[in-house]
Amino acid sequence: MKGKIFQEIIDGLQANPASISPKYFYDELGSSLFQAITHLEEYYPTRVERGIMQSKLSQITQAIASVDVIVELGAGNCEKVRPLLETIAPKQYRALDISADFLETALANLHHDYPAIDMRAIAADITQELSFPDLQDQRILFFYPGSSIGNFTPPEASRLFSNLARECHGSGGLLIGVDLVKDIHVLERAYNDILSVTAAFNLNALRHLNHLIGSNFAISDWEHYAFFNQTLNRIEMHLRAKSDQLVSWPGGHRQFRAGEMIHTENSYKYPKATFLKMIQEAGFTQVTAWTDPESNFLVCFAEFK
Repeated sequence: MKGKIFQEIIDGLQANPASISPKYFYDELGSSLFQAITHLEEYYPTRVERGIMQSKLSQITQAIASVDVIVELGAGNCEKVRPLLETIAPKQYRALDISADFLETALANLHHDYPAIDMRAIAADITQELSFPDLQDQRILFFYPGSSIGNFTPPEASRLFSNLARECHGSGGLLIGVDLVKDIHVLERAYNDILSVTAAFNLNALRHLNHLIGSNFAISDWEHYAFFNQTLNRIEMHLRAKSDQLVSWPGGHRQFRAGEMIHTENSYKYPKATFLKMIQEAGFTQVTAWTDPESNFLVCFAEFK
């Protein structure tokens, strides 16, 4: 596995333009920094999604009905699932995330409050094909909050939806949150907070890469750069070189010029109708949707009927 990770990272760094997968944001420090971002005034998605979940919880619970297991994708600190554990009370909860150490701690805290629910932490890369053969006879709710689906390109998101639809085996469904297209200033402000927490989160990817592949990125020689690409309906995050520099790793290196960028993340924003159509085309037969009063954010439940 280490060899595969090494090669994937090197391929990204050697590409033109260079890139780092956003999954490498999430070591233990990166996961903590992201939790800090969700508390920022500028970063509205977490706050608005929470408001929808709270105000529409009875409708959401009624739509979902009963399930045997909740599988949360990109579970992070495992806090967003609490209302569902309260109202649906599944027999099992499985938390998937790429940062294993952070996930184990979060799940231990959650299990303390819900000891009757069988809980498992699973270190997983959800950009890869997911399979749950032991859950074929269970009614599954896949839970993917936080608008992290925006990190996938639309074709990648469609493939993930098709994967999840197959894993439901004709029962259960997907509860997902997604950020909607809105005013460009609101979007760009959310990724350029005044405290520079998002900048620290972005730059931490270089520290993580130094640990993973033995590279020698000098973090102080790079800066955070984020903007909304109106043509592609996505926020783009980059790391921009402040000066000419040579970055090395075992067996290779790359010269970066001043101003050259490494693309670290996309966060796609969707028109509501476009997103609902994508989910239905993936194989789910019925979709119920809820938004906030300003239609900034969408929560929807896709199921089989």
